[in-house]
Amino acid sequence: MFGYRVPAPDEAMLISGGRRGLGGAPFRVVTGHGKFVLPVFRKTRFLSLAMAEAEVVEKCVTKQGIALTVRAVIAFKVGNDHESIVNAGQRFLSDQEQMSVLTGRIFAGHLRSIIGSMTVEEIVTERQKLATEVLDTSKAEMAKIGLHVDSLQIQSIDDGATGYIEAMSQPHKAAIQRAAKIAQAQANQASVEAEQAAARKQAEFARQTAIVQAEFSAEVDRAKAQADQAGPLARAHAQQEVLAAQTELALRQAELREKELIAEVVKPAQADAERIRVLALAEAERMKIQAEAAASYDRVALDRMLIDQLPQIVKEASAGLAGANVNVLNGADGLGEIAAGLVGQGLTILDSVRKNLSGDEAGSAVERYLGGPRGSDDGAVEVR
Repeated sequence: MFGYRVPAPDEAMLISGGRRGLGGAPFRVVTGHGKFVLPVFRKTRFLSLAMAEAEVVEKCVTKQGIALTVRAVIAFKVGNDHESIVNAGQRFLSDQEQMSVLTGRIFAGHLRSIIGSMTVEEIVTERQKLATEVLDTSKAEMAKIGLHVDSLQIQSIDDGATGYIEAMSQPHKAAIQRAAKIAQAQANQASVEAEQAAARKQAEFARQTAIVQAEFSAEVDRAKAQADQAGPLARAHAQQEVLAAQTELALRQAELREKELIAEVVKPAQADAERIRVLALAEAERMKIQAEAAASYDRVALDRMLIDQLPQIVKEASAGLAGANVNVLNGADGLGEIAAGLVGQGLTILDSVRKNLSGDEAGSAVERYLGGPRGSDDGAVEVR
C-alpha cells in the first residue's frame, strides 16, 4: 500500500516530521510492526539492530613497565529499548559504520587503563578477569551512545622481543617437559610391562594350548583304546551275561527238578509210609481188640462153666460130709450155717479160679478139688 512502511525484524524504523517522539525525541521509533507514513510530509530512516563486532589491537604497558600487544574482539549491538535506539539513532543513523570504530576506541582506552594496573602474570593467567573488568568499566559509557556489549574476548597477548612471557613460561615448560619425560618413561615402562605381560600371556596361552592339545590327544588315545577294547569287552560281557543266565536257568531247573522229585518220590513215599503206619496202627488196634474180646470171651466162658459147676461143687462138698463125723451144736441154725459155708466155699473157689486160671486150668482145678473131698473121710465139721 502506498505510504505504508514496515521495518525488518533486526531494524528500527525512525519517522521524522510531524509530532515528536516519546521523551521529546526528534523522531518516532517503530519496531516489530508497520506504520502508514505520509509521503513528503514524513521522512523514514532505518537503524540496524543486528549484531556487530569491533576488533582492537592495542599496545599497552603493564604495571611492571613491560609493553604488551593485546588483541581483543568486541561483540555489540544497538540496545532493544526505546532510549538506546534514540541515542544510537541520533549518533550513528547517518553513518552506522562509525559504531564499530567508536566502540573499538572506547575499549582500547579502557583496555590500556586496566592493563596498566595488572602484572604480566595476572594478565596471562587471568584473561577472563581482564575481560570482565574492561566490560564493567565500559558499560556505562557504551550505554550513553545506545550500544550494548554482548562479549569481549582477549584473543592474544604478545610481549614482542622482550621474551618475558617466554621466560615466565620456562619453569612451566620445564615442569611440563619433566612431567612429559616422566610420563613418557612411565609410558615406556608401561609399554615394556605390557609387552612382557603380553609375552607372558602368550607363553601361558601356548602352554595352556599345549596342555589342552596333550589332554585332547590323551583323550583321543583313551577313546581309541576304549573303542578297540569295546568289542572284546562287549563280547566278554555278553558271554558273562549268557553264563549268568545259564547259571540262573540251571539253578531254576535244579529247583524245579527238586520240587518234581519231592512231588514224585518223597511225597508218595511219605504218603505210603503214613499209610503203612496207619494200617499197622489199625492192625495192632484190631489185634488188641480181638485179644481183649477173646480174653473177655474166655472169662465169660470160664465164669459160665464155673457157675454151671457150682452146684456140683456144693453137691460134692456136701457128699463129702455124708461119712463125716459132724457134731451139730445148735440145732437147725447150725445146719443152716453148714449149708451156707458149703455154698461160700464154692464161691471162693470159683472166684480164685476165675482170677488166676484160664478156662482149661480152671476146669482141672475144679475137678481136682471135687475129687479131693470125696475120698476123704477124715474131715470134721463142727458147727456151733
